[in-house]
Amino acid sequence: MTTATKSTGTQAPEKRKLRTRLIGLVTSDKVTKTRKVVIEYLARHAKYNKYVKRQTVLHVHDENNESRTGDHVEVMTCRPISKTKTYRLIRIVTKGTQIDTSIIEGEASKLFEKKKQEQAAKTAAPATAEAAKE
Repeated sequence: MTTATKSTGTQAPEKRKLRTRLIGLVTSDKVTKTRKVVIEYLARHAKYNKYVKRQTVLHVHDENNESRTGDHVEVMTCRPISKTKTYRLIRIVTKGTQIDTSIIEGEASKLFEKKKQEQAAKTAAPATAEAAKE
């Protein structure tokens, strides 16, 4: 007859390897809980032996949606969360300046036209008031 022995935990548990941590710039925050982070680095060109600027784009999991476009963030490797997301946000290193996207969306031109019409109405109002007095 065989007897089963229980391990009492006298063996040391296996230590996990240190995970890769990188610092990059958030370039897109349009998707909920996902950020696009660009990691820039210099690589030596094989033929010309000059340093060339390269970049890697990572999809990062941001659970609380706390980072915004322009922020410098620290990310760390993790288990695959989706097909492309294998990194998660650790912390925001520095807050970036918010980019005014109204110019891109055409809202600025609409505001400009509205202000132009208001100013035209203001300048026309005194002229009509003078005409009414005469």
